[in-house]
Amino acid sequence: MKQLLSLTIALFAVLQMGLAQQQIEPAKKGVHYGKKINANNAISVSTLETKLKTSPNYTGTVEGVVVDVCKKKGCFLTLKRTDGESVMVRFTDYAYFVPQDIVGKKVALEGRAKMKETSVEWQKHYAEDKGASKEEIAKISRPKTDISIVADGIVVLN
Repeated sequence: MKQLLSLTIALFAVLQMGLAQQQIEPAKKGVHYGKKINANNAISVSTLETKLKTSPNYTGTVEGVVVDVCKKKGCFLTLKRTDGESVMVRFTDYAYFVPQDIVGKKVALEGRAKMKETSVEWQKHYAEDKGASKEEIAKISRPKTDISIVADGIVVLN
C-alpha cells in the first residue's frame, strides 16, 4: 500500500513538472511573470556591470535581451552581455517560471543583483538545464565569478 501511494505521488509530481511549461503564458509585449513591475528607469546590463564594479549589490530594474532559458521548466534565464558572456537570472523563491519563447525578447526585471561565484557543480547543473551537450558540460572545470540576479518580477518589452 505504501509503495502504491509513493508511486502515485511520484507520478503526480512528474506530470505537474511536465505540464508546468504548458501553463505559462507566451512571451508577448506587456506580459508579466512574477510581481508586476514598472520598466521605467530600468538600467541596461552594461550599466549594471559598471555599478557592480564600485558597489557589491544593486537593487532596482534592469533591462536586457534574453539569450537562454531553462529547458526543463523555465526556472531561470540569462541576459546578453556585451562581452559575449551572460547574466544569470533566477526567480525569487522559484515562485514563477518563464516560457521557452522568451529567448530573443527584450525584458525588464526588478530584483537584486550582485557579483557571485558559481561553483563547477552549479555551472554544470545550469548547463544541463539549458540543454548543453555532455561535451560542453565536461569542459566546465573552474568556478566562475559573474553577475547574478534574483528577480521578483519580469515584463516583456518587445
